[in-house]
Amino acid sequence: MKTLFVSDLDGTLLDKTPKTSEYTNAIINALNKAGMTITFATARSFVTTKKVTNGLEFFHPLVVHNGTFIVDKNGEILVKNIFEKSDAQELLSEILQNDLSPVVFSLIDGEQKFSYVKDEINKPTKDFINERQTDKRNHPVKTNDELYSGEIYYFTLIGDEDKTKKLYEKYKDRYKCYFQRDMYSNEYWLEITPKNATKANAVKQLATLLECDYIVAFGDGINDLEMFLIADEAYAVENAVDSLKQKATKIIDSNIKNGVAKWLKKRYTKG
Repeated sequence: MKTLFVSDLDGTLLDKTPKTSEYTNAIINALNKAGMTITFATARSFVTTKKVTNGLEFFHPLVVHNGTFIVDKNGEILVKNIFEKSDAQELLSEILQNDLSPVVFSLIDGEQKFSYVKDEINKPTKDFINERQTDKRNHPVKTNDELYSGEIYYFTLIGDEDKTKKLYEKYKDRYKCYFQRDMYSNEYWLEITPKNATKANAVKQLATLLECDYIVAFGDGINDLEMFLIADEAYAVENAVDSLKQKATKIIDSNIKNGVAKWLKKRYTKG
């Protein structure tokens, strides 16, 4: 039996800075080299994942954008779960009609880009963009019409609580919608992805890809819940939300105490 160990990043593997600690890097790198199949499932892109996991080697493909893509260790797309064109256009029109400032993630000529109307974004969205100025995906545009370009796979909306919550309530049953207050900026975020773009679905696809028949998952947030439900074992860090803890096999040490790395080391020693 081959086991896939898959961990969320923010709030789970990352500390509060956020980044992976030297201890976590050393343990996971060593365990992967020793033969464990350890990887990650995150809402982040591959680019920002690399930044916050500096020192952590990628041995296996990983799940990014909450299950939109499975990418190899170099960031090349292996599997994609994206919007149908008509759905993306309808959703974007609704977003713009509600006077929101979307960041639209899409594949344009085969390359991942995030587009936004530079002169119309709100302050929290501008802060999001400013942190990514050197990102090769950065794609400012001049008009709303340009936001429709390419194969759209992800929407990020930051700011107005009432407007984002209203949109969440309207589309939560049709698409995968994640509405929460960001732990770092304290702003309200709404992220919208296709219905099949979930960590759970992508982790199952990844397990098949890696020929694993047993899944052990780690997480802290509500967007890890479906991944917990399809896992054979699921471990919530001490700082996890209560709803996730209720579905966990067991509660382990918090992210700031390197809970996942400690558990993995113990599991390998027992094995």
